[in-house]
Amino acid sequence: MVKLVGCLRRKPGMDAAEFRRYWREVHGPLVKNVPEFFHYVRKYVQGHSISERVPGFPPPAFTPFDGIAELWFDNVADIGKAFAEPRYLESIRPDELKFLDLPNCVMCVVAEVPMHG
Repeated sequence: MVKLVGCLRRKPGMDAAEFRRYWREVHGPLVKNVPEFFHYVRKYVQGHSISERVPGFPPPAFTPFDGIAELWFDNVADIGKAFAEPRYLESIRPDELKFLDLPNCVMCVVAEVPMHG
């Protein structure tokens, strides 16, 4: 199993609260309603950034990302298939342009290596 991790930035001019609301209440349900996408996606999790400091850690100068999207797949080939699905391209991709600063988002594919649990 592999995971696509997207480090997301909101579209310029959109405040953080509106970004979180849109991603959770509009985009998330839209994604869930495209079953063809989930022929390949095994799990989809949104991680919304919070500004609360972690005790013992130095304060960051800024939070570079507004959230982390995690999508699990059986293999790398399935990532390509999911994002080439016509329904993804017709409905999900155009919606991403409404709230994401795509050129400044960072994507990476990882293989999890459990260290505990």
